[in-house]
Amino acid sequence: MKILVTGANGFIGRNLCVFLKRKGYFIRAAVRNNVRDPIVDEYILAGDMNESTDWQEALAGVDIVIHLAAHVHIMHDSVVGSVETFHKVNVLGTERLAKMAANAGVRRFIFLSSIGVNGEFTGKEPFVENSTLNPVGAYAVSKWEAEQVLHKISKETGMEVVILRAPLVYGLNAPGNFKRLIHLIKAGIPLPLGNINSLRSFLYVGNLVDVISTCISHPLAGGETFLVSDGQDVSTPDLIRMIACAMGKRAVLFPLHGGILKMLCRLAGKSEELEKLTGTLLVDSSKIRNLLGWKPPFTLEEGIREMVLKNKC
Repeated sequence: MKILVTGANGFIGRNLCVFLKRKGYFIRAAVRNNVRDPIVDEYILAGDMNESTDWQEALAGVDIVIHLAAHVHIMHDSVVGSVETFHKVNVLGTERLAKMAANAGVRRFIFLSSIGVNGEFTGKEPFVENSTLNPVGAYAVSKWEAEQVLHKISKETGMEVVILRAPLVYGLNAPGNFKRLIHLIKAGIPLPLGNINSLRSFLYVGNLVDVISTCISHPLAGGETFLVSDGQDVSTPDLIRMIACAMGKRAVLFPLHGGILKMLCRLAGKSEELEKLTGTLLVDSSKIRNLLGWKPPFTLEEGIREMVLKNKC
């Protein structure tokens, strides 16, 4: 079976390619630039992803497409420019790839979406697949729009689409907040998060690549949307303690009044990072466990330990 992976040079993509190669699949990697790695069978230089990208060479003979590539971070763009970029890459680029994939005879199209399609935060009840959707921000909105485009193409062409909505994915070399948190813990910097009791769901990259592999071949996966997580919810202080323990260190936490913490983060321009560390976000992945019989190969504790050991913290 021949598989095309977009975003193959990214954090998730590299882990996925290694995993699938060990499974014996033929992997063709579509990359934006000419950075290559010997872990895959073929590389295709696809360039920028948008409404006019030519995927013909990349799709030749492909059975499965796993679409990971996306515009994620707002760097120095204007707000308007960023919204346009999210739409151009994540919506129009996905539409272009999916239409060409269907025309090329691709059987199944697996799309990595985001739990942000459901919303930024939950109360005590976790998100499930039929929860009311509330995408907030250009990234989440673009992922939701891309999902709708894929459903439409699937209905028109018969190509099976599988959508996976994931919370924060962690693992070795994970970008963003998780990476910054690890550096702070490693440095032994006291963190004013001792009073944070809200719970969050996470997803270890080892579990994510395993569930993608399941969706490649399972006959019941086609046409479905799944929410995926490690299946364990943890508070930020407990998460910090797990990471510190895996490093052989002691977590340095102290309580700070929530209002003061928010004010300090606002002054430092870190309000968004604080919200993502402290807001409640619960993900129920019962559907994929029950329908496909999938079970995460790693617990949260095992995922953190694997990440820390590989990072030689």
